[in-house]
Amino acid sequence: MAAGSSGDGDGSKLLLAESGERERSWRLNFDGFRRAELLEEKPPRLLRRCLGTLVKEDVVAEYYQQQVEMLDGFGEMDTLTDRGFLPQMSKEERENIARSETLAIRISNAANMVLFIAKVYASVRSGSLAIIASTLDSLLDLLSGFILWFTAFSMQTPNPYKYPIGKRRMQPLGILVFASVMATLGLQIILESVRSLISNESGFSLTKEQERWVADIMLSVTVVKLCLVIYCRSFTNEIVKAYAQDHFFDVITNMIGLVAALLANYITDWIDPVGAILLAIYTIRTWLMTVLENVNSLVGKTAAPEFLQKLTYLCWNHHKAIRHIDTVRAYTFGSRYFVEVDIVLPSDMQLREAHDIGEALQEKLELLPDVERAFVHLDYEYTHRPEHSQAHDS
Repeated sequence: MAAGSSGDGDGSKLLLAESGERERSWRLNFDGFRRAELLEEKPPRLLRRCLGTLVKEDVVAEYYQQQVEMLDGFGEMDTLTDRGFLPQMSKEERENIARSETLAIRISNAANMVLFIAKVYASVRSGSLAIIASTLDSLLDLLSGFILWFTAFSMQTPNPYKYPIGKRRMQPLGILVFASVMATLGLQIILESVRSLISNESGFSLTKEQERWVADIMLSVTVVKLCLVIYCRSFTNEIVKAYAQDHFFDVITNMIGLVAALLANYITDWIDPVGAILLAIYTIRTWLMTVLENVNSLVGKTAAPEFLQKLTYLCWNHHKAIRHIDTVRAYTFGSRYFVEVDIVLPSDMQLREAHDIGEALQEKLELLPDVERAFVHLDYEYTHRPEHSQAHDS
């Protein structure tokens, strides 16, 4: 009897296991497609390119690496489906990161103020047009710092009645204003430098003492800015990364300004305005690229196909009652995405059950770190015209 009882217990466990497998059989599952050899460490692609070994095998390896990343993304969606949440940082860790980001912004603003005063002194001592252009850039750093600080502050003070969908677009909008001001400065510098070249103004010269003061100030400013670049690039916050880009830009402009002033002092006067023009062109090009990147965040550009694949996988594995997935959309809203999903449920399903399925899916989608808000539309058939088709026809 004991043996029989043991056998019955084992049989019960086996039946439960088989029942669990049948319960999960309707889900998509890619666990069996992962190959161990694809996870082996390979030399960095840049190193292989430098060694001249980027051949057909590397292209194939890159393709398989993309497949591994896709499977990893599906595994993340499986975790969300099974557990109902994704492993995330604790509240204390998030608060520590937020304090670190605030500190980085404050340090950047304080450094911009001190370095601007130092560069004003260098401009007065030298009279160099290139250094004056670099100083005007530092003046705009203070203005842009205020813009970015105001943006961050606005995003941290939600008002659900006045801004029901949040202020996430404040971030790219602030960066867009920042970039526009910087590009305007670059155009003004070009006009002033061209005027100086046409009028053939001369007489630029520095004494040994002036040269020493200018070189020491500009080099000190460059070193401080370079340290700030390294510090701010360690963060993932887009506003802090914008500060890092601004600091790196200052490193370039400071060196161009100093080199142009010294060459104009030792060789010929026209090098100074030419250096200022090169500096301005670099300014316009850099911030034009920034404008193009952030415009996509404002106009609602679609997400990458890989992200849409993850969303589709998550939706299909959400509930076995889902018959079809009609539409999956994700488009930019600030630094995150708005997601729209249309799923098809049985036509005879009760409203209460259908609502619970849709609401649970919405909650899952909004747990993804890249999703700002999710909208789930329930339907009973998928042969109709796409919703909001008139919006696409206009």
